[in-house]
Amino acid sequence: MLHQGFLIIFHPVYKPRIAELCRMATQFIDLISAQLSIQHRQVENTVALLEEGATIPFISRYRKERTGSLDEVQIGDIHLLLQKLQEVARRKQTILKTIDEQGNLTEELRQQIENTWSLPELEDLYLPYKPKRKTRASAARQKGLEPLAKIIMAQHERDIEARARQFITDEVADEQEALQGARDIIAEWINESPAARNKVRWLFSKKGTLQAKVVKAKAEEAIKYKDYFNYEESQWRAPSHRILAIRRGEDEGYLRVSIAPPEEEALEQLGRIFIKRGSSEATASQLELAMKDSYKRLLQPGIETEFRSSLKERADEEAIRIFAENLRQLLLAAPLGQKRVMALDPGYRTGCKLVCLDEQGNLIHNETIYPHPPQQEKTAAIKKLHTLANQFKTEAIAIGNGTASRETEHLVKQVRFERDVQAYVVSEAGASVYSASPVAREEFPNYDVTVRGAVSIGRRLMDPLAELVKIDAKSIGVGQYQHDVDQAKLKQGLDKVVESAVNSVGVNLNTASKHLLTYVSGLGPALAQNIVDYRSENGAFGSRQELKKVPRLGGKAFEQAAGFLRIPDAKNPLDKTAVHPESYAVVQQMAKDLKAKPEELVGDKDIRSKVDLQRYVTEETGLPTLSDILDELARPGRDPRKRAETFEFAKGITKIDDLEEGMILPGLVTNITAFGAFVDVGVKQDGLVHISNLKNEFVSNPADVVKLNQQVQVKVLEVDAARKRIQLSMKDV
Repeated sequence: MLHQGFLIIFHPVYKPRIAELCRMATQFIDLISAQLSIQHRQVENTVALLEEGATIPFISRYRKERTGSLDEVQIGDIHLLLQKLQEVARRKQTILKTIDEQGNLTEELRQQIENTWSLPELEDLYLPYKPKRKTRASAARQKGLEPLAKIIMAQHERDIEARARQFITDEVADEQEALQGARDIIAEWINESPAARNKVRWLFSKKGTLQAKVVKAKAEEAIKYKDYFNYEESQWRAPSHRILAIRRGEDEGYLRVSIAPPEEEALEQLGRIFIKRGSSEATASQLELAMKDSYKRLLQPGIETEFRSSLKERADEEAIRIFAENLRQLLLAAPLGQKRVMALDPGYRTGCKLVCLDEQGNLIHNETIYPHPPQQEKTAAIKKLHTLANQFKTEAIAIGNGTASRETEHLVKQVRFERDVQAYVVSEAGASVYSASPVAREEFPNYDVTVRGAVSIGRRLMDPLAELVKIDAKSIGVGQYQHDVDQAKLKQGLDKVVESAVNSVGVNLNTASKHLLTYVSGLGPALAQNIVDYRSENGAFGSRQELKKVPRLGGKAFEQAAGFLRIPDAKNPLDKTAVHPESYAVVQQMAKDLKAKPEELVGDKDIRSKVDLQRYVTEETGLPTLSDILDELARPGRDPRKRAETFEFAKGITKIDDLEEGMILPGLVTNITAFGAFVDVGVKQDGLVHISNLKNEFVSNPADVVKLNQQVQVKVLEVDAARKRIQLSMKDV
């Protein structure tokens, strides 16, 4: 099966025949299926859907029959591997074209290149034909020393120095210079040998050691990298956070880093490849010198660069995975919902910025109170909080968790409100980035950054997802070495998480901001803006079908987006659900067969229980989709997120000096890394629960034990106030 997308992977000049394209397309499917252990048909259909422009959330939710119910992770893996294979295919065509233009492309070499899908192996095949700058080997060839190199490689000559004297010329002073030139040529041959490179690469993978040593002249400055002053670990065992920390230390000039297997073993393996049994002692000694030179000057540095790159890529992938999982949890944090909220951005000298928001998050009042030092206007602040809560019918209070947070929380609890008003501590991570962003200036052009920041805190309580999509995910602060990883891959990975979170929750078409709509399957910034503009000009959408009137929103975009957009007040009850418009006819037929109305299917469990799904199975609509439809009718437009819960830190514990070893304290998980979890216990400095202290049993992944914003009990193990380090434990608590 040949899909159109495969046609774009080839070099515009070098075009294989259609039969070759079909073969390569089949190869892609076979390779993906084998590597991911997913059935061939599932991979083929998923690739076809991706090439048709379908998004991962759409495929996962609405094309289960075609994919065999693959989830978003599996579809994402297929997409990623497909992109990698296409990259290799493009590289192949460039290499084939280059070698062909040199006149060196034999049929055997073509087959070798076409049959490999390993990028390192592909580059090994290309290496002998790769255009080079002047090298020691090329200089030796110009002096006519290649025949001598071939004599040495043949390994029959007993008196190699005598033969070398035959190559003395005006450019070659003596036999030693001749032998040196020949060895330079042999060293290059060894470096270009696929067998040699594969053997050395294997040694790197199995026995390569990652080493780091401090630059002695900078030892005092490099104290934060003390753990790596004399560090050594098997490269394949080194975890992501250590690799990234070491690389940062190297980039900053504090550490010297290397990766290498035992040199003696590498030379021994090369000898087995190149030194023949019965080789003359004279030629064998020359070969040994050439091998050692080739390994130290060419092979080892080249393969080390390869492994440093792959090690970095592996570390990046793990760090991005952790960041992405943390971000997903943060985006799907429990919302308070549409309530009237008062938000406080605490501060000392500059006061606490206070804003009041209506149920939709609109700003209806703002001012500043000064309850803390140096002003100490505590009584006036309490009175103001009471007055404003009554005036604006406040139902909940959001308090930023930054400077003066605990003191402000204590202040709020002293206010005797006339209704039940719950106070919540909300993460400020990224709020300052938002408040100074073009997005915030567009939303609040007449207010300064302090007001915008307080509004963001309040809105985060109401709906974390809707507010956090406005902030660059890298600024939210739930990552691990996020500034050290590949920034393009980080953005791509985080964007996928945001898209997945937005579509798993669903979006209210009539209230969503353009920033939220941007992440809806099939839309993007331009269509999101067009929807907002249409809404401004024509009022609220009355149905999903009305989406088709939005400028430039065509049939494909409608197909991809419609199921994820909700209209709570729609006349058609199905527009309030995650049932896709393409399935409305099925629901209507179910209702008709039961002599009921579609809205009765939504609201009546007894009527739904009479539906025989087998009656509605078609080639396009199978049991997975039909089961999803019934589930959605049972809980129309349900929000998969939990509800927000209040939390209280330990009383009297507000600064690091208040902590004592052995204390048991409540805390909130603020960040999860590969080596443990950070927990806020209310002292303005998060403590670390190392992975070894998360549970009374072995833990391989902290995310299996804790989640972001989870309320936990921790024991204080150690406090280092000078370095602002707190060690905590969740064992035996």
